[in-house]
Amino acid sequence: MPRVLTHFEIYGEEPHKLAGFYHEMFGWRIERAPGVDYWRIDLGTSEDGIANGGLTYRPMVACRGWVQYVSVTSLDASVAVAQHLGAKVLRAKTAVPKTAWYALLADPQGNVFAIWEPDPKAFPAPQPD
Repeated sequence: MPRVLTHFEIYGEEPHKLAGFYHEMFGWRIERAPGVDYWRIDLGTSEDGIANGGLTYRPMVACRGWVQYVSVTSLDASVAVAQHLGAKVLRAKTAVPKTAWYALLADPQGNVFAIWEPDPKAFPAPQPD
């Protein structure tokens, strides 16, 4: 059986508002599917292994899920845009040593996601003794 991610879904109480948030945040094309309460997310890439997604109403109040990481060119600029659009920072810019920087965010309806800036020089600042 193949082990590839087929798609992802984002849930919210007002998915039409989240469609605007994610379009502004990442430039994703998001369109409502005809006849259903479901918005298709097109990431704008045709690369094999890149999964597109969907946005719909939260199936249950305490819905839990995996954290999706989205690659960005500037973590600092992306955090600023996210906050401007109503997101909350749950974990500030953090180094994955010699790999990348990341931040954990919550969109305006509380869905958790992360942004990731590859950087082979990333390293945490020394902590004072």
